[in-house]
Amino acid sequence: MTPSLPTGCVIALVGAESTGKTELARAIAQRLQDRGTPTTLVSEYLREWCEREGRTPRPDEQQAIADEQTRRIGAAAALGVVVADTTALMTAVYSEQLFADTALYDSALAAQRRYAITLLTALDLPWVADDMRDGPHARQPTDALVRAALTRARLSFAVVHGSGDERLANAWNAINSIAGNEARARAPSARSSAESKPASWSWPCEKCSDPECEHKLFSDLIARRE
Repeated sequence: MTPSLPTGCVIALVGAESTGKTELARAIAQRLQDRGTPTTLVSEYLREWCEREGRTPRPDEQQAIADEQTRRIGAAAALGVVVADTTALMTAVYSEQLFADTALYDSALAAQRRYAITLLTALDLPWVADDMRDGPHARQPTDALVRAALTRARLSFAVVHGSGDERLANAWNAINSIAGNEARARAPSARSSAESKPASWSWPCEKCSDPECEHKLFSDLIARRE
């Protein structure tokens, strides 16, 4: 099944380091393209910046990096569907984690609200080291900060577990479910005259931090679809 995604729809992937965001974003974008949906993959500007400069950014450089990530996503959204391999929210999280600076959250969360679908990559993949990653010890604190920020802002998100094809299948099922809920909410027949705004989608256990609970959620969803 291919989700019905309107032009400008953004599928945003967030999550800690080495949780498969880049690979999953590429796989989702490729599947959408293969099924006839014009899709742009927006890569992580922070990594591009670090590779270009040969260092990690200073605290005073974080806002510009976050803004550029948001700008690139917005520009791509004018052309079709977007799959974003991270968003400004992750720069805000790193600013808090590394520099105790929470000033980036307001603009990052304002941008995140414009994205139709937020997928949070779970911590169930093995750690893969590279020159720009802090270490496996940082993954759990990062994950906790992302969840806390999304929850405070009342932003819904789906947690994606599994490896390889299973991870892609779980993400695809989440996208289909969320897109279907959004389409029903937009349909005139789905609203009563008393409703003043479209209903937002919700995801069971979105505030739960128990991976076994979340994994069961996706397993049950796959079983129902099969």
